[in-house]
Amino acid sequence: MEQKTDSEWMSLIQAGDTAQLAHLFERHHVALFRYLYQLTGNRALSEDLTQEVFLRVLKYAATYNPSHGFRAWLYGMARNASYDARRKVRGEVADIEVGEFRSSEPMAEQRITERQNNEMLRTALSRLPADKREVLELSRFQEMRYDEIASILQCEVGTVKVRVFRALKELRERFFEVSGRQIA
Repeated sequence: MEQKTDSEWMSLIQAGDTAQLAHLFERHHVALFRYLYQLTGNRALSEDLTQEVFLRVLKYAATYNPSHGFRAWLYGMARNASYDARRKVRGEVADIEVGEFRSSEPMAEQRITERQNNEMLRTALSRLPADKREVLELSRFQEMRYDEIASILQCEVGTVKVRVFRALKELRERFFEVSGRQIA
């Protein structure tokens, strides 16, 4: 299969070849789902929103500007879709799932400690305000650059840096609160 950039696929879509959306979907749907799940805390809603975002890609293809970057445009639409859904359904945010990080062959005691730490991290994340969870999801879990995040959040790069710093600081406080340990 020919490897094209996201912008090249979008150019084809803008020219009317809507079947090319499948390539963008394959490339981005898993990470986009994770991001939406982090925002909503609801697996089924996040699956629906992922589909909705790709429908919006088709609907709003004409508004895509390659100079702003595809991921920033895509995640901006995802964020808006999430807010639209939140306005429709005023539900509670469920516990957030964080992937477990394991070494190739940890000993049983290490695995238990890792699971406990992951559970405490999951709990600490769930106690953060939604805006702080979102900026951590984008910067740490989606590994986006600050300029991409700034485009999504429609703010300055410096603002993103401050938000990430504050979110990490609060996450650290919540983690130690949950674990019962003293902050060093």
